[in-house]
Amino acid sequence: MDKEKVNGSPDTVLEDFLRTAVSESDSSKASTSELEVAKHQRPASKWAGFLELFRTKSRRYLAKDPLKLSKRFSSSMRELVGVMKNPIVDADLNYFRPQRRNFTLSELLAATNNFHQENLIGKGGYAEVYKGCLKSGQFVAIKRLTKGKQDERTGDFLSELGIMAHVNHPNTAKLIGYAVEGLYLVLELSPNGSLANMLQVSKQKLDWKIRYKVAVGVAEGLRYLHEGGQRRIIHRDIKAANILLTKDFEPQICDFGLAKWLPERWTHITISKFEGTFGYLAPEFLMHGIVDEKTDVFAFGVLILELITGRRALDYTQQSLVIWAKPLLKKNRIRELVDPSLADDYNLLQMNLMVLAASLCIQQSSIRRPRISQVLQLLKGNSGSLDIIRRCRKSSDWKRHYEQLFSAEECKMIRGLSGLSMQQQIPIEV
Repeated sequence: MDKEKVNGSPDTVLEDFLRTAVSESDSSKASTSELEVAKHQRPASKWAGFLELFRTKSRRYLAKDPLKLSKRFSSSMRELVGVMKNPIVDADLNYFRPQRRNFTLSELLAATNNFHQENLIGKGGYAEVYKGCLKSGQFVAIKRLTKGKQDERTGDFLSELGIMAHVNHPNTAKLIGYAVEGLYLVLELSPNGSLANMLQVSKQKLDWKIRYKVAVGVAEGLRYLHEGGQRRIIHRDIKAANILLTKDFEPQICDFGLAKWLPERWTHITISKFEGTFGYLAPEFLMHGIVDEKTDVFAFGVLILELITGRRALDYTQQSLVIWAKPLLKKNRIRELVDPSLADDYNLLQMNLMVLAASLCIQQSSIRRPRISQVLQLLKGNSGSLDIIRRCRKSSDWKRHYEQLFSAEECKMIRGLSGLSMQQQIPIEV
């Protein structure tokens, strides 16, 4: 038997920490006895010991001396990425797990000119992000947690680091390393900044090809988080500001500060602490604190609307983009939805697919929203896309709406993909 598994690897302990450290209620599928066993299991490694200490009654002790705390678990933090010092292939996740580096605070100070305000490129309620340049010449984005007590910041840092250490996909932000002293995450810098900046601030307007590419890329990234790994990851904060654009305008999902593991046996988690961004929050979370994959799907629908319209999810007058767009979606008034800066310079078929995907994603009921893999299939115009619509909206009204949405020529193009007629693909159910 593998020795590391016997002792409890840092990754395994982190996952256990993420499942039990936050106050959340279990779904009906998880028994109390299972949770109690997980909670009281005694970890064997030093890293696990720190987390167990952090989880129980030692919060005040750990918060007394932040510097001592950093020194105390710095060796254990190195243990976290010990398994990644030599890149390995993860058979379950189907990617190379890259090396992550443990930076010193002095290295990050030098890279950012002592975190000078000129290098501040992002600021939120819980963190600041600075642009930096390492000695190697590589440009990086350095995230510094700023809000909360020391033990709270430590928990947030461990949660985000633990999730990002397991994530590696072309459409997720690249974690280069971390610094224990001060709790910093070091990420690869995206030259084109965030989608929010490109849509709402930059004078360089995004053309339609890039917008469509971003929609498909973000859907690919979300599918990976929801369905492509050992654990289901719910991002919980999908928004334009958290989509970075590479040099080639490839979108990357970033900021996993609110992300949660969702164990396979659970249908959802219920979160008592209200966190997120107004304009993107799904109704079930606002009303009941329920979080699952459909929470991200709703936010993605809002993001698609931003790409189509060029509007903010919540404008300066606090008007919701969803509330504004729904009547236009219902009446199929696409020209009124489209960003005026695009004029008529867009692919009509792709636009219709985007409008349709947005309409499905922002439905009030989470049950009626498609999975992100289905949304991706629809956005790509794959052969099964019409079947997705049939399953999500089983009504003759939706069939008529769909037939109005697409021109005869476009319907012919999609039928050609599948070799089926419209009548075969969307049977009317009364």
